[in-house]
Amino acid sequence: MSGLDSLYQDLILDASKRRTGEGEIEPFDAEHFEKNPSCGDELRLRVRVEDGRVAEVGWVGDGCSISMASAAIMVEQLTGASVERAREGVEVLRGMLRSRGNATLTDDEEELLGDAIAFEGVGKYVMRVKCAMLAWVALEAALREAG
Repeated sequence: MSGLDSLYQDLILDASKRRTGEGEIEPFDAEHFEKNPSCGDELRLRVRVEDGRVAEVGWVGDGCSISMASAAIMVEQLTGASVERAREGVEVLRGMLRSRGNATLTDDEEELLGDAIAFEGVGKYVMRVKCAMLAWVALEAALREAG
């Protein structure tokens, strides 16, 4: 394992323990539930939007370290971002994971993903992509519902 892969693995494990954003938020504008039927990971996410920005995200879930770390990192990266920028973040992560570890990201995309760049290697493992995307897909749906 390369030094960078090891660093990314440590980052994912740390984030899965931190679980930033875990818990229900009140008030909220939208809620969405996602489940990964292939492995059983599940997550219920609530979002509050104020003035076109993601004001707060809270989630409750259970799953592997990849899905829980991804939720925590997503909250860290996208809270405070404009709704448009948050939606862009979902698309950038999706594209990176679909590249199967061969993504070419711009500096802006890397900045947008922040620590979520650690999931790049997950794209090599098709069954794990859904784990990494679980919270991001839930946020995408909740933002759509919130308008």
